[in-house]
Amino acid sequence: MITVLYDEDCGLCRWSADKLRVWDQRRRLTFAGIQSSRGADLLHAVPVAERLDSMHAVTSDGRVWSGGQAVRVILAELPGGRTLASMAARFPGTTERMYRLVSRHRNRLGRLLGQRACNVDPSGTGSLTK
Repeated sequence: MITVLYDEDCGLCRWSADKLRVWDQRRRLTFAGIQSSRGADLLHAVPVAERLDSMHAVTSDGRVWSGGQAVRVILAELPGGRTLASMAARFPGTTERMYRLVSRHRNRLGRLLGQRACNVDPSGTGSLTK
């Protein structure tokens, strides 16, 4: 079982978690907000200041995968996702760059999807956005 941790305050993150729930027909994923008490428990080894930098996947043995690495771990659990997971594993740098590109534009992408904007500043400057 993999737990997917996502930013509850980010429209794109919520949208993505909803799409993953639908894709996960075998129910191999569970979901929790990074900001929740469960999120804090599962991410205890991740510095608090870094928790909202990306989504995370936590395996049943407690290993934490973040950003592009989490994409690979999550895809491997989904029906038809093994091929995509294999590609992500084969090209980890590209996967991470693509993840960061989407992350930097999550406000705009979330709005395009009709979601409330993210409260985390994707530029890393520390200011909050609405």
